[in-house]
Amino acid sequence: MIVAIVGMPGSGKSEASKAFVKAGFELVYFGNTVIEELKGRGLEVSEKNEKAVREDLRQKHGMAAMALVNIPKIEKMIAEGKNVLIDGLYSWEEFVELRKKFSELKLVAISTSPKTRYKRLAERSERPLTKAEAKARDKAEIEKLNKGGPIAAADFSVSNEGSKEDLRKEIESVLEKLK
Repeated sequence: MIVAIVGMPGSGKSEASKAFVKAGFELVYFGNTVIEELKGRGLEVSEKNEKAVREDLRQKHGMAAMALVNIPKIEKMIAEGKNVLIDGLYSWEEFVELRKKFSELKLVAISTSPKTRYKRLAERSERPLTKAEAKARDKAEIEKLNKGGPIAAADFSVSNEGSKEDLRKEIESVLEKLK
C-alpha cells in the first residue's frame, strides 16, 4: 500500500504521518530532499533557504522533482513488501508522476483553517513562522508549486481543527477504510 499525506503548512501532516508510521508504514519525507540539499550546499535550514532550494530543484528537474528523486526509494520499499507513506507531496506534477508509477497510490488531505494553521506554525518549536511568513508560504505553495491539485484530488479528507488525539482518531478511521 502507498499513501501520500497532503495539506497546507501547519495542517498537521507530520502528526498524521506519525499515526501512519505507528500503524506500520515506512515514511518517505519529500521535505528531506530539500533539507539534504541545503546541507549539501552549506546553507542554514531556514524558511527563506528552504523556499529557494525547493524552487531551484523544481526549476532544474521540473515540478515533479521531489517525486522523481524519491521514486527509487519508494520502489525499493515496495519490493521489500513495505507499506509506504509519503509526507510532503506538493505539486500536481508530483502526484501525476507517482500515480503513473504507482496506480494504487491514495491521497489523504489534512484540512485545517488558516487561523488554526497560522497559530500552530507560530508556536511550533522547529522552523516557526510568523503569520506574514505563513501567508507568504501559502501563496507561494499554491501559485508556484501547484499544491492545490493534490489536495482537491484526495481520496480521503480529514479535518484537523481539534487536538492531536482527534487527528489520530481520524487517521485510524482512514486506515480502516484503506484495508
